[in-house]
Amino acid sequence: MPIDTEAQFTDVYRAHYEDVLRFVRRRAHPMNVDDIVAETFLAAWRRRRELPKEPRPWLFGTARKVMLNANRGMRRYSALAVRIQEAGEAGAGAPTVDPAAFVDSRMDLAAAWRSLAAADQEVLALHIWEELSTKDAAAVLGCTRAAYAMRLTRARRRLAALLATSAAASPALATSH
Repeated sequence: MPIDTEAQFTDVYRAHYEDVLRFVRRRAHPMNVDDIVAETFLAAWRRRRELPKEPRPWLFGTARKVMLNANRGMRRYSALAVRIQEAGEAGAGAPTVDPAAFVDSRMDLAAAWRSLAAADQEVLALHIWEELSTKDAAAVLGCTRAAYAMRLTRARRRLAALLATSAAASPALATSH
């Protein structure tokens, strides 16, 4: 989808700005969000004649690369544990289980999330929060669909194993009080 005019680029910008902003907010320090989004769209402007027909995955991939360059050596996902809790609250009403058990399970999930490698967090976040298809998520990561699907499967297994470990530990903690 080559973009030849400023008006065409403005249309792409308006159509995808909010998505890119949300994508970056979930991953970057709040002080860096505006700069990362601006650099992403600057790169899009520079490569406007090469943008794919559906630029959203390309924009996410570019934003990801900008963040990697800006945050080298720092963990980008330290705040995502909080996002897990917010996403669960937005999609669910009042818990139907014992409130204490509900809080414990949320704490277990947050701890398990923090224990995951950044690569596993990224694969899961693309699937859960960004709701990207396998094809689009693979484009963001710069890998094949099969590679993304395998990474997603492995990340899910690792998260499930961490949750199972914390669930197995919880009864022992409860009986010690």
